[in-house]
Amino acid sequence: MPPNLTGYYRFVSQENMDNYLRALDINVVLRKLVCLLKPDKEIIHTGDHMVIRTITSLRDYVMDFDLGVQFEEDLGPVDGRKCQTTVSWEGDQLVCEQLGEKRNRGWRHWLEGDQLHLVRRDEVCVQVFQKVK
Repeated sequence: MPPNLTGYYRFVSQENMDNYLRALDINVVLRKLVCLLKPDKEIIHTGDHMVIRTITSLRDYVMDFDLGVQFEEDLGPVDGRKCQTTVSWEGDQLVCEQLGEKRNRGWRHWLEGDQLHLVRRDEVCVQVFQKVK
């Protein structure tokens, strides 16, 4: 049975965010801004439904979805695009597949103790968050 990820997680560290955003064709100004942000995550996980809030001083981004069900994700606040997204479990890892005009989008989340790990597609970018409640 997959873990329940419900909790509030504070940003600890990230690696290679600029390279990941460059590969997605994000403009240099937005890339630099995103690399300065230290986002927190709040996850509400109830059965097959999840809400993942990425919280920054600039703006919040909310994903609200049912596991295993494809939905249209509006990435307008990020890069002005929309994609078809499916989030599901692969063992103990929550895996997001995003299909759209940009290839290699998506991520994996998993817990190691009280730390939430986020790896962007192809392990190009890694973020770590510490659970605080």
